[in-house]
Amino acid sequence: MREILSGLAPEAWVLDLGSSTGSFPDSLTAARVLRLDRDRIRGLGVQADAARLPFGDGVFDVVVANHSFEHFLEISMVLQEMGRVVKPAGAIFASVPDALTLTDRLYRWLAKGGGHVNAFTEPLELAGMIVEATGKPLSGMKVLHSSMAFLNRKNADWTRRCVLIGGGHEWTLQAGTYLFRWMDLVFGTRLSVYGWAYYFGTDAELDLVVASNVCVRCGSGHIADWLVACSLVHRWLIWNYYRCPCCGTANLFL
Repeated sequence: MREILSGLAPEAWVLDLGSSTGSFPDSLTAARVLRLDRDRIRGLGVQADAARLPFGDGVFDVVVANHSFEHFLEISMVLQEMGRVVKPAGAIFASVPDALTLTDRLYRWLAKGGGHVNAFTEPLELAGMIVEATGKPLSGMKVLHSSMAFLNRKNADWTRRCVLIGGGHEWTLQAGTYLFRWMDLVFGTRLSVYGWAYYFGTDAELDLVVASNVCVRCGSGHIADWLVACSLVHRWLIWNYYRCPCCGTANLFL
């Protein structure tokens, strides 16, 4: 998402679809951002149905659907509307959870469904749906990893259910995500995988390297080589750790 948004001019328009108060910070782009959600939102936003967008054709330079497709009841109509309102030379960014992963299953169990009405399990099948509905070619995709930051008790309170899986303490999340990453590397499992990110119709230079170090508090993903190159990785006893550039939280490094 950062690669697409950072190159936009101030007069460009971005539609943040199904975003509530925003699925990304305003600081990511110089463009004008319009948030849209079915629930009322504060600031520069529109309360509307994503399957019936109240905009003309070809209005937006970029449409972002950041972890929102799983919540849309009329997904086919939403995709058609996205293709209608984006400019012919515009781009689309989308991300979704993989419904087969441990992370998504835990989230839906804790949140009693979490409002997910669509279960995506085949990344290329969803990509094909978006290409067909919007006419935008697939420019790239990447795997998303999780730190299970939604369990962090500093972010949310899951009451007694959370006690069964570590209590939401950052040290348990640190240990768990480190173990999952290690098992994925050694045994080829997908315990630390969360979902996929897609880029459509963009000629931006995309960074498709998987960001496997994800902060347990803010959920920001970082590429291991980038953390090393920026001298953000440090040693404590036998452990390597880094401080998240976004929120300053210490995380075990892998």
